[in-house]
Amino acid sequence: MYYSPGFAGNASKRYAAVHAGSRIASASPHGLVKVLFDEVLLAMDACAISLDHRDAVKARDKHVRALSILQALETSLDFDNGGDIAISLAQVYREARRLLVLSHDSGLSDDTRKAHALISEIAEAWNRIG
Repeated sequence: MYYSPGFAGNASKRYAAVHAGSRIASASPHGLVKVLFDEVLLAMDACAISLDHRDAVKARDKHVRALSILQALETSLDFDNGGDIAISLAQVYREARRLLVLSHDSGLSDDTRKAHALISEIAEAWNRIG
């Protein structure tokens, strides 16, 4: 059987989507947030690497993905019950989004890596909770 040249890459993307989908379907609320952290960090990593390799198309795709996930994390915050912690997290998510936009505008990975470091700290703390 013969496959098209892009078959392996496309199959890998489909597998990753199915894997993420199965992680989401079986996750607790805490686990869902963990999945979002994992996915946003992966998107930021891929974005930074793409910027370093001057792959503007892939970088833009990963920027959009990371920005969308950060927005989802912020909109999921419970400001009524979360108080100052929810407000602080919202500020961190906004700062990470600001850094991603700066990185996209400059075409350099430095600000994407700064955003990654911010979110990585929160993700590590979240993982220790669960």
